[in-house]
Amino acid sequence: MTADIGFIAHAPRDLSTWVALFDPAQLPILASTARELEELRSNEDAVDAHWLAEVIGEDPLLTLKVLAHVARMRRGREGSETETVTEALVMMGISPFFTAFGPQSTVEDGLQGHPGALEGFERVLTRSRRAARFAIGFAVHRMDYDAPVIHEAALLHDFAELLLWVRAPGLAQEIRQRQMADPALRSAAVQRELLHIELDQLEHALMQAWHLPSLLVRITDEHALSATAQMRNVQLAIRLARHSANGWDNAALPDDLSDIAQLLNLSADAAQRLVREIDAEA
Repeated sequence: MTADIGFIAHAPRDLSTWVALFDPAQLPILASTARELEELRSNEDAVDAHWLAEVIGEDPLLTLKVLAHVARMRRGREGSETETVTEALVMMGISPFFTAFGPQSTVEDGLQGHPGALEGFERVLTRSRRAARFAIGFAVHRMDYDAPVIHEAALLHDFAELLLWVRAPGLAQEIRQRQMADPALRSAAVQRELLHIELDQLEHALMQAWHLPSLLVRITDEHALSATAQMRNVQLAIRLARHSANGWDNAALPDDLSDIAQLLNLSADAAQRLVREIDAEA
């Protein structure tokens, strides 16, 4: 693949240089989201924060943009953080949101002519959305007050991989090709070789650099010394989404379901019924 203007063709040598390459305000969003925003913009007096949050909450990159934008607005101010998109919209107001977020560039336009990269992006997006649905389903069962944050944490868990497909599609495709050629090759190993970093390191560093909500950052921290129930909720949702991406016959799924049953205090059969119900609702 030849690198278009704006594509990262060669991996930086260190994490800080990678972080500097991404500006949340410049992230593209999904074309479907962009169309919905323009439809809502034409009738913004009828739009409320919950309605708008439902649209934004299906798009990981726009979710990032909104949370980062509000974090910039609030920097240096006292008071609690806005931990969810809904809270962020209530704080901003609907008209100020549409003023700050005019017509958006889209992932599809940016990857026009690169169908393999768009397919890779969409594969990660589908997995992220499924993980988010599993995560909030588990959180609701656990009666977790922070269920909306847990949903966002699962939705955003793989956003660095999404960014790689958008900004460095050649590198993203090489990683995928290496892993398809050698299914035993660990993701972290090939990432270190080709990117000089691991994507979860980039993700955590970007969340801190963009001052995203502290609870969201904690829940998604893969290197925490101990895992809370909320972190396990997110991790198991992500594992389940990965292992069931191509069907329900993956050899890792019995262990996933056993761990989910333990987290939710369910029998193995009840846990399996629950995850199938959550998946079917989509």
